[in-house]
Amino acid sequence: MPGPDHHRRPRRTSRGAVLTLVFATVLASAAATGSLPREQDPEPAPRAGDQALAPVDQDLLARAAAEAVADGKSGTEAAEEVVSRSGDRWGAVYDKGEYETFRQALDGEYTGVGLVARRDGDGLVEIADVRAGGPAGRAGIRAGDRLRTIDGERVDRRPVTEVVGLLRGRDRTHVALGLERAGRSWTQSLTRTKLSTESVTVRRLDGGAVLIRVAAFTRGTGGRVREAVRRAPEGAGVLLDLRGNSGGLLHEAVDAASVFLDGGLIATYDVRGKQRALYAEPGGDTARPVVALVDGGTMSAAELVTGALKDRGRAVTVGARTFGKGSVQMPSRLPDGSVAELTVGHYRTPAGHDVDGEGITPDVPAAEGAEKRAVAVLDGLGAAS
Repeated sequence: MPGPDHHRRPRRTSRGAVLTLVFATVLASAAATGSLPREQDPEPAPRAGDQALAPVDQDLLARAAAEAVADGKSGTEAAEEVVSRSGDRWGAVYDKGEYETFRQALDGEYTGVGLVARRDGDGLVEIADVRAGGPAGRAGIRAGDRLRTIDGERVDRRPVTEVVGLLRGRDRTHVALGLERAGRSWTQSLTRTKLSTESVTVRRLDGGAVLIRVAAFTRGTGGRVREAVRRAPEGAGVLLDLRGNSGGLLHEAVDAASVFLDGGLIATYDVRGKQRALYAEPGGDTARPVVALVDGGTMSAAELVTGALKDRGRAVTVGARTFGKGSVQMPSRLPDGSVAELTVGHYRTPAGHDVDGEGITPDVPAAEGAEKRAVAVLDGLGAAS
């Protein structure tokens, strides 16, 4: 990923992958690499990835950006070059517009047309879901329609992350989509609007157990998980679905883990050699059986929750090994208003396991039919399901 100038494109694409997961909630987890700034967090947010090969000095970064601005050049590009040369895979530089977009995403909002796109079996892009009441829904676009062009640009076989970037746009209010359905082709003009994401969805399983799907840890997610558990029938088990969850706000992940714990350690992490710890709030529900469903798209703060519940004996984990991103990034604002995030440390689970590059291996491996397998495990724990 690292590299100067044009080699910076993959880094931008990786950030788009995170937006894909935050905005769409159900896009392919394999596209994600997970990187969201956390300016308002009380502590730097743990996120997992490869260890930096050479730490970047923040003063050096600021000087490079300031010198570039003084010379009439782009401070953002200068900072990107410094970060690229460092070998810090998870280091990133965001211009002011990008950073504001991420801040909105962490508040659970985004600007778009209300579409979820995915790659179909032929390598083409199809509409996986349409948000009710959004611009696309009002225009009659349906799940299953194929998306062929965006503003005249063909999107066949493009990475889904690029498609999402084109759908969102930053500088234009309107977008023209070339669509195809049952052999009929047409162009639909839509007006982008501000939409809210649903970070937590809940559904009752046959028999009474509750499936709580957490797509991302945006603002308010912890409280929504707590409310979902509070409303669950007495004695009902909880299937906590963290598949494809690329992370989010640190304190929201801690709040979500606290729902199932009565205080105690959630994780430890270091920042430039200084050890720190995260603790659950007391008073969580420790009686309900819990199964955590994870996969290769379970990342960062979602891995923090998974590790805490697994190591504390609070949940049985089912699915595939998680992504493995346990490095800590800290944001730093540069003279031109852009923001750089640099790797400064790594976090560990309560049992001391380093997630970075390793991920979390579930107690019960499952690929095909993972949800069905998880429900069976919940049955075995004596839950109502």
